[in-house]
Amino acid sequence: MYLALETRCCTILGSRERDYTILQSSMMKYMTGAVVEEEPRPIQIVQANEDEHSFELDVAALEKILLQDHIKDLNVVVVSVAGAFRKGKSFLLDFMLRYMHSQKSRSWMGGDDEPLTGFTWRGGCERETTGIQIWSDVFVVDKPDGSKVAVLLVDTQGAFDSQSTIKDCATVFALSTMTSSVQVYNLSQNIQEDDLQHLQLFTEYGRLAMEEIYLKPFQSLMFLIRDWSYPYEHHYGVEGGNAFLEKRLQQNQHEELQNVRKHIHSCFSNIGCFLLPHPGLEVATNPCFDGRLRDINGDFKRELAKLVPLLLAPERLVEKEIGGNKVTCRDLVEYFKAYIKIYQGEELPHPKSMLQATAEANNLTAVVCGGDKPYIAPADLEHFHEEFREHSVRYFRSVKKMGGEEFCQRYQNQLESELDEAYTNFSKHNDGKNIFYAARTPATLFAVMFVTYVVSGVTGFIGLSTLAALANMVMGMALLSLCTWAYVRYSGEFRELGTLIDQVAETLWEQVGAVLTFKMNNLGERYRWLLALPPHSPRPSLGSFGKSCFSLDRRLKQMMWLLMSLA
Repeated sequence: MYLALETRCCTILGSRERDYTILQSSMMKYMTGAVVEEEPRPIQIVQANEDEHSFELDVAALEKILLQDHIKDLNVVVVSVAGAFRKGKSFLLDFMLRYMHSQKSRSWMGGDDEPLTGFTWRGGCERETTGIQIWSDVFVVDKPDGSKVAVLLVDTQGAFDSQSTIKDCATVFALSTMTSSVQVYNLSQNIQEDDLQHLQLFTEYGRLAMEEIYLKPFQSLMFLIRDWSYPYEHHYGVEGGNAFLEKRLQQNQHEELQNVRKHIHSCFSNIGCFLLPHPGLEVATNPCFDGRLRDINGDFKRELAKLVPLLLAPERLVEKEIGGNKVTCRDLVEYFKAYIKIYQGEELPHPKSMLQATAEANNLTAVVCGGDKPYIAPADLEHFHEEFREHSVRYFRSVKKMGGEEFCQRYQNQLESELDEAYTNFSKHNDGKNIFYAARTPATLFAVMFVTYVVSGVTGFIGLSTLAALANMVMGMALLSLCTWAYVRYSGEFRELGTLIDQVAETLWEQVGAVLTFKMNNLGERYRWLLALPPHSPRPSLGSFGKSCFSLDRRLKQMMWLLMSLA
């Protein structure tokens, strides 16, 4: 039985001699009845559900690691590596593991023929890591001030693979940034504008989940530029990296680009950059490469020997803080539980939800004034508009949004403008259902024809033939316009001409209506003395005839009062 297991494991592990030796030793202990100690390994604490595009926290696994008696009350240092998939994040973390195991030795990188083990990694173009993994062995380090801290290494699912949505990528990056004290942003060859925009999106997604933020929400961010090909412009390492980063993050560009940079600076207390050379063609092209140092480029090894201590040397360790308070391993478990609940819920916006308020307002208005709904009074329509507008703006303000207060105010103004524009369109649509409004144009043209017909008859009778001819011409034009308008409405052709006729008729209607209103108001002012006495004022006792006259007079005044009110 042992021989069969050994042969099978040797076939699976291939050239990874160290892993094979460990497994062989474990099998021997098992066969002899000895107690087998669990080897340190990566533990999946956040599991990705690819079908539902959701994430679940393995609470038991997390508590088993962080609630060990010797570390649960120690302040924690969390170093996380995040970025696009297939860019060497797990490969880098395995060198960090070597440093943590042998940091007091100058030869911590190991021998030239020692395979690289730890977090699972491989060559190729398909993703390897999913969700979030942490190393099961938490390292206890003595800092120069005499305090002990627990160091936790975190590996994350690569972003922008073919199975993950933008929300998936944002959730993983945000979770790792929120729970880490040092976030290594792993990039390839350069810092491009889309890298900064993705960083803005992901950190904003994390910031929304953290309530009552008075300080910068996150701690240290390290841009790690892999395969740097321009050492003649900026040297490898942290000095060249910081000079390059300062140039990339300068704020003298377009306002949109400035906002991205301001946001990044507002999110992190400390930002740095490290330029790392290419590890060599043997690493990139050899399918059997297993991490042996003899196959790695010398420049890469030299700069890697500077990078890892920069992050993990005892004097460089950054303890995790949230809200200005240092976090212990026990606290970190609770923060993981709280944060994962937020991302499992629906409190945070989805990438497409910024249009939701406008769409909701338009749909609510369509319910009141839809195509199959009857005509509604303009005053009622305006009331519904104000109600829905207030509701939409209140909803917009209540939903968590990305971009900050000033940025969101612009979109609130845009929302209000679009709602007002939608109301104008619905008002026109509603007016089209009003039979009297629809008959305004033919009624106006009929009125013009009638008036000009009367004027033509009167002026012809008294011998003013020129005015009579002019009136006949206007009447003929009105008749022609009416026939044309009817044809346009019936056939749907020459719509521009029909619109022009409607506009002319509407102008006449409004002008004549304004003149008549003005005349009625003047008439009312002139005869307002008739209404000097209120309609219900007491009168002296009169005879039967006097009472009848007084009753008639009172009713006339009431009618006049009503007419004046309408005018």
